[in-house]
Amino acid sequence: MTTETTAPTTEPAEPAAAGPLPPGYRTAPPVRDWPALELAGTDFDPVLAALMAQGPVTRIRLPYGEGWAWLATRYEDVRTVTNDPRFSRAEVTRGQVTRLAPHFRPRPGSLAWADQPDHNRLRKPLAGAFTVGAMKRLRPRAQEILDGLVDGVLRDGPPADLVGRVLEPFPVTVVSEVMGVPEADREQVHAWTRQIISTSGGAEAAETAKQGLYGWITETVRARAGSAGEDVYSLLGAAVAGGVIGEEEAVGLAGPLQIGGEAVTHNCGQMLFLMLTRPELMARMRERPAERGPVLDELLRWIPHRSTVGLARIALEDVELSDGTRIPAGDPVYVSYLAGNRDPAVFPDPDRILPDRDPRPHLAFGHGTHYCTGAVLARLQTELLVDTLLDRLPGLRLAVPAEGVRWRRRTMIRGPRTLPATW
Repeated sequence: MTTETTAPTTEPAEPAAAGPLPPGYRTAPPVRDWPALELAGTDFDPVLAALMAQGPVTRIRLPYGEGWAWLATRYEDVRTVTNDPRFSRAEVTRGQVTRLAPHFRPRPGSLAWADQPDHNRLRKPLAGAFTVGAMKRLRPRAQEILDGLVDGVLRDGPPADLVGRVLEPFPVTVVSEVMGVPEADREQVHAWTRQIISTSGGAEAAETAKQGLYGWITETVRARAGSAGEDVYSLLGAAVAGGVIGEEEAVGLAGPLQIGGEAVTHNCGQMLFLMLTRPELMARMRERPAERGPVLDELLRWIPHRSTVGLARIALEDVELSDGTRIPAGDPVYVSYLAGNRDPAVFPDPDRILPDRDPRPHLAFGHGTHYCTGAVLARLQTELLVDTLLDRLPGLRLAVPAEGVRWRRRTMIRGPRTLPATW
């Protein structure tokens, strides 16, 4: 368990990055420091829980960057901020805002920092690689990759670390095939992506990894300029050659997609940990395999998949949220998908995992313009991992006590570092 369960509440003078509220605005809540806690297992962040209890719109200061930012935690407000053009991602790149990541240097062309209509222009060249139809065509190959990994686990016998043997190599391999990463380069690319999502090593380590990854991507996009392939790097190379997007934009598009496999590893690690430590949940998954889909959605809603928050937006004009809080133009705003997924107004008894919960759209893959490009791919990999491991390892159980599972530390994406299992 973490030894830090609260963060200090402070009320400093308003910094220049987010100035005093104009006359007539309601009194702003105090600014609360939100450190990156070392949380145990699937524990919900106690600072976030306290912020949710404080109100639907609060103010936070993260470990890096400058100033403070608004934080929206109510489901309705999360959907509003993420789908309202009055909140801009592009504006964030023009200054410094409080943030979790030690290093901040947005790349031109990244979908993460694009507003409409630029977002659609950038997304179009690679959209075909992530459609439902493309995923159906990918499924047999993905299953073949996964079966090979599980064959090795069965051949070697128990115990086995499911993270090292299956949960890590499977998404990395599948994403590499979708992207078009040559087999000889995959280990190095994975090393770079792992470092980029880590908060260990500070800005220098993150910058070194980014330079390595984005330099490799630049060379790969250039090499695929004349390719007619269907992998992402070929699609981007063709788009650059055709003048649809610039080279810097292609590189900025590819980076986050390449990193995306890391999230599947750690989300599935959390899900399997829950199944292996909650007999009633495992029994439900085994006894009613045809109904696993809705349970996976409930787990995606419930798992605390990341530390603190993701990327900020800037209010382009004054905006009033559902509780009457007015966000002044120019102020940075964060949303918490984790908090939105625990909103009792939308998900009654939100802190419980309820496999038979009435279906409601969770926010695990985001919402609005920046809904995860690889969501369909992530869902495909999650379904295959859970189905294959449960069906081929019918006696699957932890090989160590639950408290003996080691968890990732100093990282933006949470999950087990190892998952020792037997069967």
